Amino acid sequence: MTCQHCAASVSEEISELAGVSGVDVDVASGEVVVTSDQDIDAAAIASAVTEAGYTLVS
Repeated sequence: MTCQHCAASVSEEISELAGVSGVDVDVASGEVVVTSDQDIDAAAIASAVTEAGYTLVS
């Protein structure tokens, strides 16, 4: 990710997952922190990141 628009795209896709209550994207580090009130499958998060046009690196 290189800009706030990129971060917003990733955040928007992840925010649509059931149970997600917050998404914090740090453009400089490329780190994404997801807050939820239930367990969320890592594959669902990876899929949301892919849908936004990026690849999740763990």
